[in-house]
Amino acid sequence: MTSSSEPRGMLAGLRIVEICAIGPGPFCAMHLADLGADVIAIERPNSAASPSGYVLNRGKRSVVVDLKTAQGRELVLSLVEHADALIEGMRPGVMERLGLGPEPCHQRNPRLVYGRMTGWGQTGPMVNAAGHDNNYIALSGALYYAGTASEPPSSPFTMVGDVGGGALYLAVGILAGVLNARATGQGTVVDAAVVDGSAHMLQLLLSTRAKGYIDPERGRSMHDGSHFYATYRCADGRFITIGAIEPQFYAELLSRLGLGDDPNYQSQWRREDWPCRQREMAALFATRTRDAWCALLEGSDVCFAPVLSPDEAARHPHIRARHVYFERDGRLEPAPAPRFDGRVATPGCVPRQDQHGDAIRQALHEGGAERVWRVP
Repeated sequence: MTSSSEPRGMLAGLRIVEICAIGPGPFCAMHLADLGADVIAIERPNSAASPSGYVLNRGKRSVVVDLKTAQGRELVLSLVEHADALIEGMRPGVMERLGLGPEPCHQRNPRLVYGRMTGWGQTGPMVNAAGHDNNYIALSGALYYAGTASEPPSSPFTMVGDVGGGALYLAVGILAGVLNARATGQGTVVDAAVVDGSAHMLQLLLSTRAKGYIDPERGRSMHDGSHFYATYRCADGRFITIGAIEPQFYAELLSRLGLGDDPNYQSQWRREDWPCRQREMAALFATRTRDAWCALLEGSDVCFAPVLSPDEAARHPHIRARHVYFERDGRLEPAPAPRFDGRVATPGCVPRQDQHGDAIRQALHEGGAERVWRVP
């Protein structure tokens, strides 16, 4: 079923069955595959995956299964028998109606970690409501501070909710569950909800309240109202970011901007001055292009970076030196993260839909589920 020449990662030997859905579930499974896990993606017939394969399926094996049939259900349960974890991203109750909920899976494999990825969670009054990334982070409080007081809150699409509050929390939950199962022989059900994870991520922000960085009112906190932690438009319509919070970094910023002796800028934390100082800095940064500001500020202790598109980022010297992105089949992909011992992991290929279906079914027919899984 596999070649000994295939790359192995830190999670080699971890066996994952993924019931493919959309968004954070597939991302979580891809992340685990990037780190070496053996992931079998159960795709539905006539799904939206392209003929060349779904990019979030990289490093996985693909098999198309009709979960509404007895044969499809039995195939999944056979794989579960020797799996460490299952990932599903259906609405609550769907897997139970298919006969593939936690109970029948644990009957086949008591050590299984059953990972459930939803927006609202498995319990609560909104459990059956539809939603997307922006809805979940809005309700959790994570969207509140995203933007200035004069603008509607806005956040990068999928980053805070689906990926940060969802997929990565599910990955941690699965790994924690697997460790516990190996120690106790007992599996578990992981309820990973975007609304939970995005709220948990606020702990770092909320911890700064005591330092005076965060105000309950939008537009009065360091990150959404100050002149020294902000995004500015340049003369060419592009943007830069400044994050000079600490006094030594703020002093460096003033020095490089020729404002070191300006008395108006000496009281960094006087909130009543922030609107005026921000307007002045906005006017200043609008006098030069983004590249000109990069030439003056990048690499210094000003805490500076240009706002780049993913394509621009892939060409930046620092990003290129760390091999953060690579191109494959005409598309840009980020490399696996994090790194171990300084090495950038080589991600697996993106399979065609059902590319491994015949081989998996044949192995199940000939020798049972154990023959399907890769040997670390």
